[in-house]
Amino acid sequence: MTEPTSPLQIRDYRFFWVARFLAVFATLSMVVLIGYQTYDVARADYGMGRSEAAFQLGLLGLAQFVPLFLLTPIAGLAADRFDRRYVAAFANAIDCLIALLLAVLTHNESLNLPILFAIAAAHGSARVFTGPSMSAIAPNIVPPKLLPKAIALSSIAWQGATVAGPAVGGLVFAIAPSLPHFGTAALLLVSASCVLSIRPVRAKQDGPRLKPLRQIIDGLVFIRRQRFLLGCITLDLFAVLLGGATAMLPVFARDILAVGPEGLGLMRGAPAAGAALVALWLSFRPFEHNVGVKMLVAVAAFGAATIAFALSRNFLLSLAVLAVLGAADMISVFIRQSLIQLNTPDDKRGRVSATSGLAISASNELGELQSGLAAAVLGATGAVVFGGAGAIVVTAIWAWIFPELRRARTFAPTFLEEEETKR
Repeated sequence: MTEPTSPLQIRDYRFFWVARFLAVFATLSMVVLIGYQTYDVARADYGMGRSEAAFQLGLLGLAQFVPLFLLTPIAGLAADRFDRRYVAAFANAIDCLIALLLAVLTHNESLNLPILFAIAAAHGSARVFTGPSMSAIAPNIVPPKLLPKAIALSSIAWQGATVAGPAVGGLVFAIAPSLPHFGTAALLLVSASCVLSIRPVRAKQDGPRLKPLRQIIDGLVFIRRQRFLLGCITLDLFAVLLGGATAMLPVFARDILAVGPEGLGLMRGAPAAGAALVALWLSFRPFEHNVGVKMLVAVAAFGAATIAFALSRNFLLSLAVLAVLGAADMISVFIRQSLIQLNTPDDKRGRVSATSGLAISASNELGELQSGLAAAVLGATGAVVFGGAGAIVVTAIWAWIFPELRRARTFAPTFLEEEETKR
């Protein structure tokens, strides 16, 4: 039998790709609309001003992050101890029920801030189990030599869905506010079915299985020992935590650019459009050299684009700047994910992916809280400018603290050399 030259020639990977696309399409649509509904309810029903309502978006991010923080060790452990398909499908099923509840409450006009915060927390609890299990499946269903292409193609699914989900959700929301949430529930069911169509995927075990607590500690120790990997994860954590403009998009859509939920969907999808184009390019020409420097430059560019977005008052220019922001972020994501997948033993992939996912979530959800707090003091524009400048400063500091990032030339040798040094 001829060996495949593309991951898409592999049956299980096709199911994986479709499942990932549908799940991200559905959940991103729901999350973006929850943000818009929270801001709108705060303004219309509670009579809050811009700054006070923007602060509610920060609290919404915190509501999503707390369960992520508490459940991440358990989610990573579950992905390493059980069939990863079942873990991912179960998480999708829970998210489906959450979407149905949101749809019914939206249709009955029964939403208030406590309910929205509770729904956000429930979604965060379900999502924490999806990331580690799905991230750990891909290396089990494609040969190692095709893994970089598989990661790039998976990023295309992710970013393409991130473009389409919020845009379609915003347009449908303008027609009937409950309809996109009903659609989210249906797509999550299809995604779960695709995951279960993949052949059984259980982590390979090297030696006797450790006790759960010891397994969790073992995964954290592995990350701590890899300086390059630790630097990558923490750089993304602190730079995006400061530089994220996502939380303020409802403010820009409703009150600054005045483009409504339709414009919010387009703005939310613009970074993913830029990222998807970069991911498509990387699927043909993945980075092989000077990966550390490229990541640092990309994160600095992310910060600069964030500042440009904050200062723009033209909708089309704002979309273009957001696309550049997403393209820069995609380079950082690709390098980090390639390092994790190519250099982590299979029996640790769930836990390492969970820790990486926690850093991403912390940068996103806590970044929303930081943006909300800053907006309460500086206003939405000032908060986003402050965050973009902070991302640039963090990049410079990390280049100094972690010289391994500047010196790294390729993916594998960094890990192999450090492991040999530790031995």
